[in-house]
Amino acid sequence: MKLEDQWHEIDAGLPEDWSTVALSLMIAEDDRADRAALILAPFTPGRRGSWFRFQVRREQDPVRVLRRLDEEGIRGLLDLVETQTAPPPKPAEVERKRPLVEQWDELVSKLPPDWSDTYSEVELDSTDFVQRGALLLSPVNPALYGGPTTLRFRVARRAGYGTAPEMSRRCLERLDEEHITGTLRFLRVLSATNPVSTQGPVWRMAGRSV
Repeated sequence: MKLEDQWHEIDAGLPEDWSTVALSLMIAEDDRADRAALILAPFTPGRRGSWFRFQVRREQDPVRVLRRLDEEGIRGLLDLVETQTAPPPKPAEVERKRPLVEQWDELVSKLPPDWSDTYSEVELDSTDFVQRGALLLSPVNPALYGGPTTLRFRVARRAGYGTAPEMSRRCLERLDEEHITGTLRFLRVLSATNPVSTQGPVWRMAGRSV
């Protein structure tokens, strides 16, 4: 049987996830071994007399080399010595969701020095988080608004209607402690407000006072 055909038989029996195979080739005529060594050179084979051992990676194609041996009438016996399979793919790393308190600190750091009020929302990553999340956020008086997992609340830095920044941050920290993840946004921000005989500014969202 031609060496090319022997390879096709070996290849047909390899596992689907093979990555490298070790092959041995015993040349039938000793006087053809030197010529075989030259043709097999791309695979840098080990040699002992008329016996060769070499490796083939999946991305390589040994057919061209084996066909040259066949074309030159070099006969031999090709055997499979060892098969290595590709390692299983590593599971994709789950993107680490930034803690909500970290998001809060970053957003606050970008506010003007005289900011006084924000209208904020935290969009939770799962409806499973809503009930527990609303409970942990209860000091900021959250309202389910803007989506099935979105809780909105007001923050007042100095006076007026809204929760103090320190308490707001602590509530977000409580969510982090229970691994409740989400995305925090400041929807509206005001600076230097000074409520007089009122509870603070009023925002209107989609025709609704908030």
